Amino acid sequence: MALITLRNITLAFGGPPLFDGVNLQIEPGERLCLLGRNGTGKSTLLKLIAGELPPDGGEIHRQQGLKVALVAQDVPHELAGTVFDIVAAGMGNAAGLLASYHHVAHRLATEGGATLLLELEKLQHRMEESGAWSLHQEVERILNRLSLDADAEFSALSGGTKRRVLLARALVAAPDILLLDEPTNHLDIDTILWLEEFLGKNIKTLVFVTHDRAFARRLANRVAELDRGRLFAFDCAYDQFVERREALLEAEVTRQALFDKKLAQEEVWIRQGIKARRTRNEGRVRALKKLREEYRQRRERQGTARLQLQEGERSGALVAEVEGISYAWDGKPLIRDFSTTILRGDRIGIIGRNGSGKTTLLRLLLGELKPQSGNVRLGTRREVIYFDQLREQLDLQATVQDNIGGGNDTVVINGKPRHIIGYLQDFLFSPERARTPVHILSGGERNRLLLAKLFTRPANVLVMDEPTNDLDAETLELLEDLLLDYSGALLLVSHDRDFLNSVVTSTLVLGDDGAVDEFVGGYDDWLRQTQEQTPAAPAVKKAPQDKPKPPRERPRKLTFKEEQELAELPARIAALEEEQTAILATLADPEFYKSAGTEVGRLNTRLPELEQELVAVYARWEELETLAESLKN
Repeated sequence: MALITLRNITLAFGGPPLFDGVNLQIEPGERLCLLGRNGTGKSTLLKLIAGELPPDGGEIHRQQGLKVALVAQDVPHELAGTVFDIVAAGMGNAAGLLASYHHVAHRLATEGGATLLLELEKLQHRMEESGAWSLHQEVERILNRLSLDADAEFSALSGGTKRRVLLARALVAAPDILLLDEPTNHLDIDTILWLEEFLGKNIKTLVFVTHDRAFARRLANRVAELDRGRLFAFDCAYDQFVERREALLEAEVTRQALFDKKLAQEEVWIRQGIKARRTRNEGRVRALKKLREEYRQRRERQGTARLQLQEGERSGALVAEVEGISYAWDGKPLIRDFSTTILRGDRIGIIGRNGSGKTTLLRLLLGELKPQSGNVRLGTRREVIYFDQLREQLDLQATVQDNIGGGNDTVVINGKPRHIIGYLQDFLFSPERARTPVHILSGGERNRLLLAKLFTRPANVLVMDEPTNDLDAETLELLEDLLLDYSGALLLVSHDRDFLNSVVTSTLVLGDDGAVDEFVGGYDDWLRQTQEQTPAAPAVKKAPQDKPKPPRERPRKLTFKEEQELAELPARIAALEEEQTAILATLADPEFYKSAGTEVGRLNTRLPELEQELVAVYARWEELETLAESLKN
């Protein structure tokens, strides 16, 4: 039985409806990944599920006694107090009593005194009467599990630790459904890996919004996408969703092309004059009116951003050379005895825990900060632009347009003047959106705006500090392609593992002790090289009676039948994929369901069969290919 059911939900904030007949069921044990372009309403949908926002229309049915907890995308500014206070707030009415008891107990342990002891006894009595002892133990259990200091001041914590505290506040209420909005933002890779492990083992039912493809791939067993006011749910993992979505989009393009062709033909016919006004053609006229209305109400899919980076004057071959540099802050070594050379065209990723010194390393490499020991030699003709993760270069009170032009109507891009409105449309800002103040934009829109602002300036050294936060998958892929074609030097700080794998050619890894290690390739390459460098465990000496292992057999040759099978497998795979695409296109066609009958059930049964066949065929192809390659070597 579904925990919560949304039926025909509608919601609008002016303009096109944000939700136009949204339907969704969440079953126990589902880990639903909610995707969609920036501004499609993902965060709003989470608030609807959490009960924080009512819909304009439709029905929401919840199981009796259902508990839902939401961890929002941004840390609320008004939160104050100790970590224990914040987490205990998740207990509802008992929160004040729990917090008072914890504070008095802490003061008694540090200060002592008969007055505090008497106050503590009164609080103990009240907790016994209200049954709050078990709640207090649950708060302490969650704090221990998430490695949080109960007495630390919330305002003094890092962004990543604050998000962990908010997660603890949600978990302490033992929710039936946990809602997470961009949970990986501002977390380092180690914390993201911990979060993946924690959620996979401890949370039964989860709905989360994320731009982190590796995170979605690890956790999701169901995926839903918000697109033009509708919600499309897929009972599959993330990679299968990407394939199915592409097939649906291709089918949609085909349907719209056929629709537009028929509409154009009918428009030609209606203009033929008197023939269209005969009684026998009135039905055709009504059908044309219906086609026109359907075309008028059609919501086109949001276009893709057209990112263009202006490359500055060609820099010298050397961008920066550092030798034996060290830097410490408040007695803690951040960078210790580090040497490297950065050349034009290098794309370098920088990873490390929050607080490990990534931003400090960037400033040292750019010459903005002088090392406490060692030497830094900077290259010539450097033009640097800097993408900061806090987006401090944006004026939140000014409009989108004024942030780009500073009062001017045009900007110069690659030597040619462009009107600001047209330039902003390349970054998916409509003329109306371009005239709104920045503070009402979503996180993804602010990131796109900062990219638009930076890309008005030419550069041959590009520094990007967490540029992927809040960006949707399509914009991420475009940014990846842009950076791959960039001929200048790139310094990239990111926790997005897929983004690092796609973009960088080498990786600097900062340790907790100030050591900086350099590896060739991206995140996965670093993991592989680290494992290879780990010394193998010492071999255990065999007892005399143990028999030696037989010599390793040489790989056998492929039989004639296996060679023939290997040659035929690509065609078989292509046929299966073609059948899968055809079925998906058929199921995506609304007209199909009008006369399909039992054919719908047959096709829905055939789809999972096809997926299993493809998995088996790919496995067999890999097996035979591996055997054939081993013979060549």
